[in-house]
Order: sequence, then structure tokens, then C-alpha cells
Amino acid sequence: MKAHLITYGCQMNEYDTHLVQSQLVSFGADLVESVDEADFVLVNTCAVRGKPVDKVRSLLGELRKQKAQRKLVVGMMGCLAQLEEGQQIARKFEVDVLLGPGSLLDIGKALESNERFWGLQFKDELHGHIPPPPLGRLQAHLTIMRGCDHHCTYCIVPTTRGPQVSRSPDDILRELDMQLAAGVQEVTLLGQNVNAYGVDGGARLAGYPSFADLLRLVGRSGVRRIKFTTSHPMNFTEDVAAAMAETPAVCEFVHLPVQSGSNRVLRRMAREYTREKYLEHIAQIRRHMPDAVLATDIIVGFPGETEEDFQDTLSLYDEVGYDSAYMFIYSPRPGTPSYKHFQDLPREVKTERLQRLIARQKEWSNRKNAEKVGTVQEVLLRGDAHESGFLEGHTRGNHPTVVPKAVGADGAGVVQVRIEHATPHMMYGKILGADGQPLPELPRFTPESAALSSPLQMV
Repeated sequence: MKAHLITYGCQMNEYDTHLVQSQLVSFGADLVESVDEADFVLVNTCAVRGKPVDKVRSLLGELRKQKAQRKLVVGMMGCLAQLEEGQQIARKFEVDVLLGPGSLLDIGKALESNERFWGLQFKDELHGHIPPPPLGRLQAHLTIMRGCDHHCTYCIVPTTRGPQVSRSPDDILRELDMQLAAGVQEVTLLGQNVNAYGVDGGARLAGYPSFADLLRLVGRSGVRRIKFTTSHPMNFTEDVAAAMAETPAVCEFVHLPVQSGSNRVLRRMAREYTREKYLEHIAQIRRHMPDAVLATDIIVGFPGETEEDFQDTLSLYDEVGYDSAYMFIYSPRPGTPSYKHFQDLPREVKTERLQRLIARQKEWSNRKNAEKVGTVQEVLLRGDAHESGFLEGHTRGNHPTVVPKAVGADGAGVVQVRIEHATPHMMYGKILGADGQPLPELPRFTPESAALSSPLQMV
């Protein structure tokens, strides 16, 4: 079998894709780079917003055409697969294999079946499963929990991924050890709400550390850099900020979704905290890490949001001074309370407000990034950038960074970089040597330089 997986959505979906890929390889499948090479195509889906759902519909339509022309098995997994909406899509586009987020280990049974296979149960064995580490990668994701016990009125995740289940700390550390042995230098701890780790169904699990203590445990493993996502402000504690500050491996980067700066909108969202409480958490973070890089999520145009509510969001953005933000217009999702009970705003209102928020975000990101010019940043290089002769990576604060290739510097790994230029969404710098001076840049290949050096030009 030749298999190809396509992933939409969050980092949790990327982790799940790797888990399923490792299962397929263990069954003897070959992973191929394109749909055209594959006889099994599996689409990992997202259901948080309408746009990724539309992408899945379009892709499945194309795959159905291919099925009419050649032997091809099509599968769908992930959050959309768990919903009636996704199951209707699967029927329409003749999907052969359907796996919800809790049934990923059924992939073997699905492929052995001679008829359509649907697996939509939340199975306990998934939580103890440890996939092999990714090979040849310096970064890895590590799931510490699945599901969510909160019920924000706009969010479908509790339905698609089920209630919160924290993974055993022993399993987490065992998987981490495997990743480190494979050469991983940066690990991102994943969960729908990492701050609630070890408290499932409102009760503390015996023998499980708090999330703050888990950070300390992971920090003692020898991993070079630790990040985590996502944090829910309701469960954030000052001890998390303290653990970050006292654990050198934990990066000074906090992604703390606020969603709105208006208390009235936060109540309608059922976010369980106020603007004032959120700002207390920001103060706690800065008390322990004055230079922390702060990012957030914001939903614009939630049902009932007034211009005054939106101004509250803009003023909160200014009060916090975020380094970056993921910003979205509200997308009504079938099955959520806001879809059932609230009247959506006109799209033109939502779009206009989003453009104003993006402009505010660019102002702050430009200001924050400009402050980094002239500083030396630790950058994890991942490999070649899109432009020839350059490498790309990111700082401990998650800033995308581009540097020219240099003599004596590998194409991947942790380096020290002096930032020389910054835009709202990118930093540019030069790799430094042990003496703190920029390393000599490698000559950059161009068609003109190739022509000049070609023996065919010598007459």
C-alpha cells in the first residue's frame, strides 16, 4: 500500500497525523509525497471554523473523481469526522474510512475491512499509546492530554474530542526520552487546555503533577527548548509563570487566548473569566518574566458584539501590547450553543472589524519586533528558506527568522543570531560565531554567477 496523508488544522492534528503515519508504516505501508502516487489517501480534518471544512469538501470532491478513474481508498479522520456534518460529507463523497479523534488506533482494522469502516468511539487505549519519534526533525509535538472540560459557546472541540483526559506523566516522559534520543531539540507540549493538566472532570488525579510541576519535570529531561499550547486563562496560575521563569529550557513565550476584551462578550462566550482577571494573569507573567513574548487568539464579530465591545478588544490589545495574535471572524459551527441560540452579525461588519484589528496587530508587532533589532537571539534553524542562499528558523519567542547561509554553520540546529532588520511578521539577521562576530556568508548561487563560472564560457 502507498499512503498519503493531508492535514488541516492545529498542532494536535499534526501530532495525530504522525501517530497514524507510524501505524501505517508498522503495517508495511509506504508513505508517498503526492495524491497521484497513493492508493490510500487519508485527510485529517478540522471543524473549528467553516473555511477548513470547505477545503475538505473541495478536496474530497477531487478524490471522488480520481476514484472513478483508478483504484483508490479515501479516508477522513479528525474533528470533522466526529460530527454529523462530517459524516454527511463522508456519505456524499463516498469516503471509505472514517475515524474520529478517539479511534485513531483503529486504522489497521479499517484497512483490513472489505467494506466501509467508521470508527467514532473514544477509546482509552489511545491515551497510553506512545508513537515513535519523528526522524530527522529537531522539533516535535508531545500530547499531554486530550479533550476539554470547558464549554465555550462557540467551540465544537468538546464534542469532537470528548472530555479532558490527562496522559500519565510516566508515558509523557517516556515519549519525551524517545524524542530526545532521536535528536529532537525543541518539544511543544500539546493540549486543548494544558493549564488544567492532571485535573480531569474537576478532580485532581492521584499521582499526577500540576501543569507547573510537569514543566519542571520536562525541564529536567535534558531537552533544550520547551513550548506549550494552548492555555485557557480560567486555569492559568501564577505557579505556571514561576515554573517557566525558573526552568531554563522553557521558552519565554506564552500563548494565552483572550478571544475578546469585552466582559459582556466573554460572558456570552462562556469563557469563565473577566477582562480584569485576564489582565491579572498578564501581570503575573510579567512579574516573573518581564521580557516574555505574548501571543493570543481573538474572535471578531461574535454574535451580539457591538462597536463598544469591539473597542474594548482594541483597548485590551493596547493595554497588553501583544507581540502577535491569531485573529478570526466568528464562524458559526453547527452543534454549538452560539449557532443554536445567537444571531450572527452581517459578514461585512465582521470583516471590517477584523481589518481594523489586523492593522492594530501590525502596529504592535512592528513595534515589538523593532525592539529586537541589534539584540542577539537564540534561533533554531529548520533548514532552507524559500529564497535560495538563506535558512529559516524561529527564536525562543517564536519569531520567524531568516538568515543567510554562513561558513561553519550547519543548515539546521540552534545558533546565535544578531537581528539586523525586522518587519511585523519576520526577523532578519546574521549567524554569529563563538567570538560574537558574524560568520562569513556563503556565496549565493544565481544564474549569472553560474554562467560566469561555467567552463562553457571559457574560450
